[in-house]
Amino acid sequence: MEVVVQEWERVLVYMDGRFERVLGPGRHRVAARRRRVVPVLVRPRLLVVPLQEVLTADGLAVKVSLTVASRIAEPRRWFEAFADSDSVVYAALQVALREAVSARTLEGLLAARGTLAEDVRERAGSSAEAVGVDLDAVSLRDVVVPVELRRAAAELATARAQGQAALERARSEVAATRALANAARMVAEQPGLLQLRTLQAVEAGGATVVLTTSGAGDPRPIA
Repeated sequence: MEVVVQEWERVLVYMDGRFERVLGPGRHRVAARRRRVVPVLVRPRLLVVPLQEVLTADGLAVKVSLTVASRIAEPRRWFEAFADSDSVVYAALQVALREAVSARTLEGLLAARGTLAEDVRERAGSSAEAVGVDLDAVSLRDVVVPVELRRAAAELATARAQGQAALERARSEVAATRALANAARMVAEQPGLLQLRTLQAVEAGGATVVLTTSGAGDPRPIA
């Protein structure tokens, strides 16, 4: 018989129930007597692991989902290892996801989502390889945090922002006070600076300068 194999598939040939060979893309002539051919799709596939509720290391319940890009690298192993090799890969990803999440605190999970996906890939990789599947990419799709935790996180972020603003105001006030103290010290040490500053204010305009006389009769600016 004539067998045409597409680019996105491989064909397994069995003779009397025993594996004989793998046919790659192209046209092939195969003796039909006592033989069976099994097509296997090897094009990349996208697997979605829906939301799984898992407890983090600090005892908080979160829901996490994954998207996984995979492909069949060993068609014979994929066909022969299990009756449903895809179910094996799916179960391995579920277990790996639960193990990876339970090893992290909620803060660590949210801060390093990329490392979680890579951790899942490493944990599930050996099980997938055992059935001839390669996990090309694992991505964290969703992380759903309970409403109470989201509200608490928002309040914490608000408190941090308010504290930072208060700290900046305090720093500004300290800097202003220090500047005034330095100016007062300089005027006390060099009285002529006050007269020079008065002349600058007069030249700049927009300032009112009042001259008073001291007991000795010499005028002094007071404003």
